[in-house]
Amino acid sequence: MDRTHVVAMPHPARGHINPMMNLCKSLASKRPHHILITFVVTEEWLGFISSDAYPTNITFATIPDNIIPSEKLHGADPNTFMMAVMTKMRAPFEQILDGLHQPVTAIITDSFLLWAVDVGNCRNIPVAGLWTPSATVFSISYHSDLLTEKGVPLDLEENADYVLDFIPGISSIRVADLPDVFVKNDQNIVNAEPFKLMVSKVQYFLFASIYELESQVFEVLKPKFNIPAYSVGPLIPYSSINSNDHQEPDYIKWLNSQPTSSVLYVSMGSLFSVSSAQMDEMVAGLKSSGVRYLWVGREHTSQLEDGCSDLGLVVPWCDQLRVLCHSSVGGFLTHCGWSSTMEGAFAGVPMLTLPLFGDQFPDSKQIVEDWKIGRRLKEAVRDEKLVTRGEIAELVRNFMDIHGSERIELVKRAKQVQIICQGAVAKGGSTDANIDAFMKDITQGHLH
Repeated sequence: MDRTHVVAMPHPARGHINPMMNLCKSLASKRPHHILITFVVTEEWLGFISSDAYPTNITFATIPDNIIPSEKLHGADPNTFMMAVMTKMRAPFEQILDGLHQPVTAIITDSFLLWAVDVGNCRNIPVAGLWTPSATVFSISYHSDLLTEKGVPLDLEENADYVLDFIPGISSIRVADLPDVFVKNDQNIVNAEPFKLMVSKVQYFLFASIYELESQVFEVLKPKFNIPAYSVGPLIPYSSINSNDHQEPDYIKWLNSQPTSSVLYVSMGSLFSVSSAQMDEMVAGLKSSGVRYLWVGREHTSQLEDGCSDLGLVVPWCDQLRVLCHSSVGGFLTHCGWSSTMEGAFAGVPMLTLPLFGDQFPDSKQIVEDWKIGRRLKEAVRDEKLVTRGEIAELVRNFMDIHGSERIELVKRAKQVQIICQGAVAKGGSTDANIDAFMKDITQGHLH
């Protein structure tokens, strides 16, 4: 019996590798005896993720470290890193394909890596593009030519509150809530052609989102695509939440000792940070709020511990989804990366949003305005002005007040969104059915 052999090529950054790996784990578990997945990462990234648990039908192939500057250490200039990703990875990727013993049935590539699509097309290997941000961000990018046609003023200083109400599938959105690339580049307008070119070259398109949460966007995009397009999110490690082999790290033991829904979980992601001045205000504000909190401090852990109150715990890292699903966690202060947004939604936890970069701004808008499961920590989006410790303390107290009417409504809505998310991945749910359909697409003719 021939095995379906899928090669996965993620963009070499955490926000792209994690969703791709979670997709691959879902595929691998669907038909463990019929599918083999080769996951391609840099040697550096394999060192970071090799200690995790993987299905036996997922194996790794590596691209040498000297090809790509270190993204993890951020020693390289971001532009240098991006240029290397776009121009230097194709040759070693082709060498990997040449060295595989089993013929490749399909390639799943991050949709930002157009060169990987070209490799598949040249070799007559079907290619699926994976879009790791929200479907909303894809529609904004795919229809960005409309911004030019409508003459939208994208100057943040003058037109932050200018409302765009013509992007297909999207409720009205302010200029201030657009992704960074639209308001912080030299031209101010993003070229839609690369997105349309990607869709025209791949055989399948996958979204790291849930149909029911962005149904209007999917319904708009579906007739524009001449290929199967599937929502396969949330691409988060939901299958491992209730795993019996979990040890109890100290932060879980600490959470076990806290009252139900009393802890605010704080994490600003793995890549960008608030300014040191804003960090000081956040530390002081949380301390004076009187609210319990668990803060993932990463490299700032010792600094945060110095200002930590008796009610707070600071850790360098944690199993985020496990924490969010813990009964003592009642809120999530987040930078609004799409994976974190999906984890907060899946856990049914109201969110305080503080977007910092890129697509985090429209993600925050979806959380607060579309799904109505959160509040903004900073009302004036992208304003350079600090949110003061007093403002933070008051907002956090109100946000976590289990008896407050606004809080009660947020919790109610968050639980409704949680039901949607968990229903999507349950047997027969939209995501489960879409993964089955995609599996059928790529395995037909390969299973006997």
